[in-house]
Amino acid sequence: MDYDALFQKALDGLHADGSYRYFAELERKAGQFPRAFHHGIGREVTIWCSNDYLAMGQQPDVLAAMHKALDETGAGAGGTRNISGTNHYHVALETELASLHGKESALLFNSGYLSNWVTLGTIAARIKDCVVLSDALNHASMIEGIRHSRAEKRIFRHNDLEDLERHLKEIPLDVPKIIAFESVYSMDGDVAPIEAICDLADQYGAMTYLDEVHAVGMYGSQGGGMAQELGLEHRLTVIEGTLGKAFGVVGGYIAASAPLCDFVRSFGSGFIFSTSLPPMIAAGVLASVKHLKKSSTERDGQKKAVALLRQKLGQARIPYIMNPSHIVPVMVGDAKLCRALSDDLLKRFGHYIQPINYPTVPRGTERLRLTPGPLHSEADIEAVVQALSTLWKDYKLEYAA
Repeated sequence: MDYDALFQKALDGLHADGSYRYFAELERKAGQFPRAFHHGIGREVTIWCSNDYLAMGQQPDVLAAMHKALDETGAGAGGTRNISGTNHYHVALETELASLHGKESALLFNSGYLSNWVTLGTIAARIKDCVVLSDALNHASMIEGIRHSRAEKRIFRHNDLEDLERHLKEIPLDVPKIIAFESVYSMDGDVAPIEAICDLADQYGAMTYLDEVHAVGMYGSQGGGMAQELGLEHRLTVIEGTLGKAFGVVGGYIAASAPLCDFVRSFGSGFIFSTSLPPMIAAGVLASVKHLKKSSTERDGQKKAVALLRQKLGQARIPYIMNPSHIVPVMVGDAKLCRALSDDLLKRFGHYIQPINYPTVPRGTERLRLTPGPLHSEADIEAVVQALSTLWKDYKLEYAA
């Protein structure tokens, strides 16, 4: 059996339909973001698709905290949290994250993917007869966690309260339930009806699990996310977030009641058997969370950049999805064309925007996903819109009405 031939055939299929993923070799330079050196083409480029939404990955307090912790504690954590890997910085960060969301406790994970996978997988598996109601557009990490639990799963139409209630009505009131959904959906940038979902959860006796990975740091008076923005944190059973997007470092977490966090800590194998994050990482995130709790400068600058980009795209009649969040999806609708536009933007104009193709988004909705931040200047925004306008004309693409 030629196993490599099997692998190559599958890869050839990705190339044929335009969905093969290319990784750009970028070298970020602290103090120069959103600029980076692209080793593939050998030149400096402007990054438009980073999830380091607020440029906290180069914020001076964050870097100083990481340097200090590195000198104090060394490079690694020393093991799993249970064996020897619980450091003072881990505990301090969990305390800060619990405070950020107004919860009793928090639990730190190595990534947002892991926090979703372990938490949903553990709770749904360990609570007898638990049923998980999952939004149709939930992230892969949530889907995998639910699948791993082997609990009964019901998928409700995206942000559709009527469909969600239809499912809830079909489940006996005394059966344990989890409604799992996101606040800001990363591809369309739309926002869940959080309060209405909480109302349904109360009515039908369900827990609520809210993924805030694209919202923490970005919304709320202290950067606590969309639930904080809406004054609803107290109504969520679990708030899950990432430390690798707006907070600019890496990691994930949940914030919830003390018993729930201890339950996941005690039964979640993905937590128990993972070497913990290096203390310097936790120290950097701690500095980032504390900074964004006090400072709105980064959020204000980011909102200004998003508004200006939308204004310029509208004037140029470049089609994009309007939404209430910070994500600006420029719609293309074809995988190969999306790749071609991305390549031209990079090689001709020096703008790095990864194409978003299937399976991340449904076929026919391929797009360029822009996330302008507080350090993108007016000149940067003018330049990227001009580049898009040139390509729209060159490729004879359809303009917005």
